[in-house]
Amino acid sequence: MKFPTIKFNLLRLTIAFVLLNVPVVLYGTPAPQSAPNIGVNGYASTDKVQRGRLVQVAVVMDIPRGYHVNSNRPLESFLKATQLKIESPGGVRVGLIAYPRALIRKFSFSKDKLSVYEGRVVLRFNVTVPANFGSRSLELKAKLNYQSCSDALCFPPQSREVKVEIPVVGANEAVKRINGEYCGRGR
Repeated sequence: MKFPTIKFNLLRLTIAFVLLNVPVVLYGTPAPQSAPNIGVNGYASTDKVQRGRLVQVAVVMDIPRGYHVNSNRPLESFLKATQLKIESPGGVRVGLIAYPRALIRKFSFSKDKLSVYEGRVVLRFNVTVPANFGSRSLELKAKLNYQSCSDALCFPPQSREVKVEIPVVGANEAVKRINGEYCGRGR
């Protein structure tokens, strides 16, 4: 009759060992972190663009809380800068890209402060459509390169592409302002 008691005690000892070691397994080793899902979208300041006129375009990054990306002018040369490149059809002029003011922050993984973007980041530029533009639609292809980090570590650099398509109308046709929360006033 001693065998069942030994089996029962062995079972209780095994269960106790597992229950005591589960917190070590679950909480002792940090789970690997993955790169954040950063939203990247493009917006035009008007519903259409007139031939011979300009339109403002914005590329918007939505960076989740607890993450950041390096600014377009990082303070260290080895850091990957946020860069936006625009591809446009022939004859269409793309103006300089206006990057927002960066935040200067200190993080646990660096002894130096860093120049970063957090939260919603809006990159703006003007596009001029020539008066003789032959298409009824303007398609811009934007490529955004950036490196994201958490407060503890950085992830490999990423590239995201976004297309902005805007109908093209005659110089005298009416256009309506849209996307005021992303595009500045007056364009």
